[in-house]
Amino acid sequence: MRLQCHLLAERKHFKTPCILSLVYPKKNGLDLFPFTLTASEQISGRDSFPVKSGRSPLQTLQENDQLEQSAVQATMQGRRELLEETCHTHTRKRRVLGPEDLRHLIVDDKHKLLYCYVPKVACTNWKRVMMVLTGDGRYREPLAIPANEAHIAGNLRSLSEYSTAEINKRLRTYLKFVFVREPFERLVSAYRNKFTRSYNTAFHKRYGTKIIQRHRADPQAEALEKGNDVSFEEFVYYLVDPQTQREEPFNEHWERVHSLCHPCLIHYDVVGKYETLAQDSRYILKLAGAEGEVKFPATSKSTRTTGDMAAKFFDNISPFYQKKLYNLYRMDFLLFNYSMPAYLKLR
Repeated sequence: MRLQCHLLAERKHFKTPCILSLVYPKKNGLDLFPFTLTASEQISGRDSFPVKSGRSPLQTLQENDQLEQSAVQATMQGRRELLEETCHTHTRKRRVLGPEDLRHLIVDDKHKLLYCYVPKVACTNWKRVMMVLTGDGRYREPLAIPANEAHIAGNLRSLSEYSTAEINKRLRTYLKFVFVREPFERLVSAYRNKFTRSYNTAFHKRYGTKIIQRHRADPQAEALEKGNDVSFEEFVYYLVDPQTQREEPFNEHWERVHSLCHPCLIHYDVVGKYETLAQDSRYILKLAGAEGEVKFPATSKSTRTTGDMAAKFFDNISPFYQKKLYNLYRMDFLLFNYSMPAYLKLR
């Protein structure tokens, strides 16, 4: 990955406005962000937002990478390198991002952080932490913030809300991080939460009724009306049905990470994993110099979706549909180094 702006980013002076691109070089061209920035905006540091004194999290990361690495630093570097290599290998088409593609990137101007949230990957707790970091003292304890409040639009700023120049500046200078999870564990977690909980009536009405209508033979009138008893098998049929995505994008709870966060177009400095959530969260907060301000909440949920639990949900899915579903989420498996689950009957 490199920064391209007519000249290399490390040089101190640009004579013309340019498109600032976080790019992975490819055989068939470059991926560009359509955000222009003048030379003075890129280099002068005349920011219209408050920043902490001293090094930014991104500078800290880059300086630390030059020193003898800890085990966590080495792990993070390995994840970045594998992600970049997989992007080179498996993406060919040029893709230009617009502001609407950046809705999942949450901004913390005080600590110079960009967090791409992925539903069902501890995003509620990370949003709570971001509210503490950006709240100017309004919040002190993440778990004191109600879960529903963490998801209210307006409590946190999205990168898509900024001007073109401001977007580009933050993409260039902020520490960008994302948390990922084994794709099928995340998918089963989304199904359990949205279709098997009685309180999620909005999802039952919005998606359940449609799934039952299309993918259940001879549905009962009550099921068509309430949509509250969708089976996992029916959910899989809905996901792999080409008509589903022709009509509208996937809901964010089961959309692929690579479609939510665009990791082959945006260079993420830290790729955290749900499987090492506590360790990776501490690492990010330390880079941000915020470990004294907030602690990432410890999780002790006994109802968490595990690999063994996910395997049981796939028992009734035929090999044909298992393969279709794996192909649908294949890029997330590859980009983030998750093996094909052993319980799949594809071999």
